Amino acid sequence: MVAAWLKKIFGDHAIPQYEVNPRTTEILHHLAERNRVRDRDVYLVIEDLKQKASEYESEAKHLQDLLMESVNFSPANLSGTGSRYLNALVDSAVALETKDTSLASFIPAVNDLTSDLFRTKSKNEEIKLELAKLEKNLTATLVLEKCLREDLKKAELHLSTERAKVDNRLQNMNFLKAKSEEFRCGIRAAEEQLSARGLDASLSHQSLVALSEKLAELKQQTIPLKKKLESYLDLMPNPSLAQVKIEEAKRELDIIEAELTKKVDMMEL
Repeated sequence: MVAAWLKKIFGDHAIPQYEVNPRTTEILHHLAERNRVRDRDVYLVIEDLKQKASEYESEAKHLQDLLMESVNFSPANLSGTGSRYLNALVDSAVALETKDTSLASFIPAVNDLTSDLFRTKSKNEEIKLELAKLEKNLTATLVLEKCLREDLKKAELHLSTERAKVDNRLQNMNFLKAKSEEFRCGIRAAEEQLSARGLDASLSHQSLVALSEKLAELKQQTIPLKKKLESYLDLMPNPSLAQVKIEEAKRELDIIEAELTKKVDMMEL
């Protein structure tokens, strides 16, 4: 079967050489079977078209004979204009797919065509509205995309600026840490040198800081005493009692001022 099919396909030409094995034989057999089925289908279609053509020719001859018998009319007797009209009528019937050229066939076909036209126009209007809506949405989307891109650029620029600031602050912080450690080491070394030379520990940096804090605290304590003394000075009591209170306040103030002077002298040393 395969050899006969190949001979039929190539005809008088030589059949190309190929490797004969079960696989190639199976493939060629499959192709031969498909080709046979296709040829059969094509043959059936051709025969059907021939039959329809024969039927159309018979129907046309019958109609022509009927026309000749009824009105003694033949298309060959038509003028040029009449032939054009007849051809236009036939073309219209073919285009509208009517069974004949009668008015009863043309009117429904034209009505159907008109309905199809209206439906098509309505569909086109719907498509136009949808397209307009899509264009509007697309425009809004493009505007939004542009705004987002601009915001993104601004955010990136701001982030870059902030990153530069952070890097600068980190560098400053590292520099300050290094300086702080350097000063701390210098203070520690100086304190060790001063301690080795017999300097009083009360004059160390930490002691001076503590004394400064104590001095500030004592100054705050003198404020209410001064206000209290001023209140006594504004009163009009008996002179002896007032003099006693004034002397007590002066002594307290003198004690605090002496202590302040002592602390200040120690800090100056």
